[in-house]
Amino acid sequence: MIDEDKARAFTALHIPGDPLVLFNIWDAGSAKAVVEAGARAVATGSWSVAAAHGLSDAEAIPLDDVLVNLRRITSSVDLPVSLDFEGGYGTEPAVVATNFARAVEAGAIGCNFEDQRIGGEGLFPAAEQVRRLAALKAAAPAAFINARTDLFLKSSADAHGGLVDEALERGRAYAEAGADGLFVPGLNDESLIARVCADSSLPINIMCAPGGPGVARLAELGVARVSYAGGPYRIAIAAFSEAARKVYGRAL
Repeated sequence: MIDEDKARAFTALHIPGDPLVLFNIWDAGSAKAVVEAGARAVATGSWSVAAAHGLSDAEAIPLDDVLVNLRRITSSVDLPVSLDFEGGYGTEPAVVATNFARAVEAGAIGCNFEDQRIGGEGLFPAAEQVRRLAALKAAAPAAFINARTDLFLKSSADAHGGLVDEALERGRAYAEAGADGLFVPGLNDESLIARVCADSSLPINIMCAPGGPGVARLAELGVARVSYAGGPYRIAIAAFSEAARKVYGRAL
């Protein structure tokens, strides 16, 4: 059973111009660290979770292990926790719905859900992704479903301007299917971000990337949610590696 109070609190944090900032975590220890630092909510990053287990992204880590890790996280902090669910560990709507019900039972109040074909090529047709999203929402109506479109990640930056209309069209279809937010990772152009924010009925999530606009500027553009993906894990492991090199006499 989902914690509806936490789910409502999480939803309320998505305010265009005053975005929810998610410094993505990978385990209970990193979750407690961001809470102590002042986070208002917690979200995993699939790449980071996989890397912390010595695996690659794209659902290489078994779902059972993801859920064990999730339960440890939700048991360690009192804030809402959103799961980076990738493609839901399945193709058929009934499968992703069953898998998400397990995530909710482990304490998640929402998730990111991608429209790319994990382990395959390209994106699901919008109509097919709509059916998958609708099943996910039906499994937990109170959950915050952050519908992610990978249009921009799968194309070069110079092609992004020509993809905005399709992204917005997918966003409208996803909203009708029950999505609560639209995640457009890979989009860094300020004018395009502003356009997506202005024309989307869903709150927009932008991935903060090196060389892209920072949180303050994203707020000015109308963004409602900013996430850091694998950045925090890379920072942590780089510091750990540097300390280890010093211990073993190999400091650069």
